[in-house]
Amino acid sequence: MGATAGPAAGELIEVFKALGNPARLQIMQWLKDPEENFVAYEPIADRGSVGVCVTHIQAKSGLAQSTVSSYMSTLERAGLVLPTRVGKWTHYRRNEERLAEVARAIDTSI
Repeated sequence: MGATAGPAAGELIEVFKALGNPARLQIMQWLKDPEENFVAYEPIADRGSVGVCVTHIQAKSGLAQSTVSSYMSTLERAGLVLPTRVGKWTHYRRNEERLAEVARAIDTSI
């Protein structure tokens, strides 16, 4: 492998593992357009700047709160989402810069 800017192979593997779970992939797809995908839920804070409240992700997914928390932690460790605390709630938004890095790394390494 040649030296390229962006995520190392180990980091890419973590990204692929995180996205390899259908529910986590679905959450990432929902977060791409939070205004449209979470319209049924009254925002606690501005979705454009802080993202979607974890309780809304949990409600939409129908998964247990502990499962959603675990999934969001996995996505966060992979650098795919950015958390923001608003009061007692954690909100998540996609890390578009990281996603672009991953896309570039895939394009140059595969």
